[in-house]
Amino acid sequence: MRSFVTCPAAIALVGASLIAAFGSAARADPPAAEECEVPPSLIEADVDLSHVLAQVKDKHRLDISVIGTGSSSISGPDGAHYAYPAQLGDILKQQLPGIEVRVTAHVQPRATTATMVLGLARILADDKPVLAIWQTGTTDAMNGVEPEDFRGSLNEGVAAMQAANAEVILMNMQYSPRTESMLDVSPYADVMRWVAQQHGVLLFDRLAIMHYWNDVGTFDLYTATKKYDMARRVHECIARALASQIISAAHLDAVRMQTTR
Repeated sequence: MRSFVTCPAAIALVGASLIAAFGSAARADPPAAEECEVPPSLIEADVDLSHVLAQVKDKHRLDISVIGTGSSSISGPDGAHYAYPAQLGDILKQQLPGIEVRVTAHVQPRATTATMVLGLARILADDKPVLAIWQTGTTDAMNGVEPEDFRGSLNEGVAAMQAANAEVILMNMQYSPRTESMLDVSPYADVMRWVAQQHGVLLFDRLAIMHYWNDVGTFDLYTATKKYDMARRVHECIARALASQIISAAHLDAVRMQTTR
């Protein structure tokens, strides 16, 4: 099954719509805690991140690599600072005092999953992460990659990460009501959930989380804006939800309590 978008003009329209909603950074007040609220069922920690816990307890550090496409970044001179990888690092440092947290982002705009797999060996060798967060799927959907081919690339990439002793969180695509009629990402989201289950890794369901925020009115993801301050707010809320999932799955609450005594 192919996605609805296959022609260059439609792909350009989808890309432009995503950029209109999340394309650049602007200074704004950080979102309130209630603005980032996510139902617990959407950030279930049904897999234990035991390697993360061991590194934090034994070495007092946490090394994370984020491998993603364009939606893992925000354009503009301050974009890297406000994108969710950097925000995740800041939040984990706040929540895990005394722990050295390093989050290294590898952003490859418009890269398919198969293309990203080609560079994984170097990233894993250089970063030596205990946790790899892999955001992918959107470009595959936009380019009409067959879901079975997408699954093969995902399997290969997750296996490579696990062989390098990195625990894995798969992050699926972002939700955009402006493009859902043009781009059907559900087959790719289903594949990611299946691969996560087969390999025993976590899935961060960004698609469902953003869909929830849009439905309850936390963010208006339909209306295009040129202010771009919403990009920073969405990315920070994504980072907060992701940090909660990591802390829960790695059972770091006890470690956090010990370091604050």
